[in-house]
Amino acid sequence: MTTRSATLADLDGIMALEHASFPTDAWSAAMMREELASPHGWYVVVEESGRLIGYAGLRAVRGARDADIQTITISEAARGRGRGRALLTALLEEATRRDVHDVFLEVRADNPVAQALYASEGFIEVGRRPRYYQPDDVDAIVMQLDLRAWLGRRSEGAASASADPENGKGWC
Repeated sequence: MTTRSATLADLDGIMALEHASFPTDAWSAAMMREELASPHGWYVVVEESGRLIGYAGLRAVRGARDADIQTITISEAARGRGRGRALLTALLEEATRRDVHDVFLEVRADNPVAQALYASEGFIEVGRRPRYYQPDDVDAIVMQLDLRAWLGRRSEGAASASADPENGKGWC
């Protein structure tokens, strides 16, 4: 598995995953191209055996204290193996490099797996947007993460893992 920054050359692979994962409300290729080219966006892809199996995006205007996770997508066949968490971690690490304090996202109310992932990293629900996802009439749950608190929890976890080698096995 390889994780790297996305480029415009990844657009076709990203769009294939976009349409497979979001058949009713996929972004257009023009929108995604704009995101990949924007100085405020940062996208990352994950490849396995030379094939793109996931991507994720962050929008963080330089100098702003908040950022938005735009999307995280893993191909259906590759789900459930920690790749979504790895992409989320990559986005949060980039937000840290950009000196962001709070990270926001919207998640479909009918996606409990994604909600659980975000909550496990410290995101909390701060609002709802009724019927946000169209044409499906699905609410968006707005979630927020205090990035400095997240970094503190990671530091504590790394410190306890290094103090107890048995606990450290999962950090590799």
